[in-house]
Amino acid sequence: MELLADFLTSDFLGKTLWLWFAFLAVVGALLAFDLGVLHKHDRELGVGESLALSAFYIAIALMFGAWLWWSMGQTSGMEYFTGYALEKALSIDNVFVISLIFSYFAIPAKYQYRALLWGILAVLVLRGIMVGLGAALVQQYEWVLYIFGVFLIGTGIKMLVMGESERDVSKNPIVRFLSRRIRVSAELHGSHFFVRKPDPKTGKLVRFATPLFLALVVINIADLVFAVDSVPAIFAITTDTYIVFTANIMAILGLRALYFALAAMVHRFEYLKYALAIVLVFIGAKIFWNQIVGKLDPAISLGVTLSLIAGGVLLSLWKTRAAATNETVSHGLTAPLPGSIGKRTSAHPAGDD
Repeated sequence: MELLADFLTSDFLGKTLWLWFAFLAVVGALLAFDLGVLHKHDRELGVGESLALSAFYIAIALMFGAWLWWSMGQTSGMEYFTGYALEKALSIDNVFVISLIFSYFAIPAKYQYRALLWGILAVLVLRGIMVGLGAALVQQYEWVLYIFGVFLIGTGIKMLVMGESERDVSKNPIVRFLSRRIRVSAELHGSHFFVRKPDPKTGKLVRFATPLFLALVVINIADLVFAVDSVPAIFAITTDTYIVFTANIMAILGLRALYFALAAMVHRFEYLKYALAIVLVFIGAKIFWNQIVGKLDPAISLGVTLSLIAGGVLLSLWKTRAAATNETVSHGLTAPLPGSIGKRTSAHPAGDD
């Protein structure tokens, strides 16, 4: 028991191991409850249920932040909430990309949630690796923060001046590469990622990947691309690896639930990207301010970040209110979710592995 106690209280990336294990246990319990109880069977997630589940995840994230505030102090709490708000806002653009991917592969809504849920397991590992690498770089070479700052300022200015180009999933090099290198079935087979079926050339029973597997791979690669922006951004807020990791993961956990509510109305957040661009410039400039003038009060950082994000959301909803009214009148209140149409054939049940 004494050896176990010594092990759990040993230091890992600035925090005791039991803190890391406790957080991972909470994440594991949430995923198990989500997949094993709430969504044991494949079905479409309604907007109301999506909002309720998202509110549950946000409540968990806020309670965790309150515990950090109480146990580690006001500064740690504010840094966590600032990082969580930033990661949550940055993930909205990720929703748009995910909806495009599901639409291209014609993934029905009832299979989308399961794919996102399994995808989060890979994201946990990938984000953990990126956060660990970032922490090692910052600890060994503090000047890396200046590179992060320049990168964030440049990214923010680019978003303000150039906006974002249209994305075409069919031209994605990863999609092309996978389609050429592995056998891919032309149709879905329920929620299976792989299926055994006869090879058209040899007639032998071989394993084929399904479009659902390709969508899962592309979604995780897209998350890596987004992590290139988000990880430096949160390291600019705090260099506490525990706060960086937990804020990232809490934001991602809630993203899956919120996806189904946001996917149908993501076009209404037109001005949010400009608010995020200003936030990135602010966060990047804060690095230089902290090093040259002195550490900026975390309360100011939290207030500016929340104000800009809230302003972007409210301005977007106000500016697009007329379009939303017209859409409701034209199509009713049950608009289809992205992924119901696409370039591949629709799903049908089959006797698969």
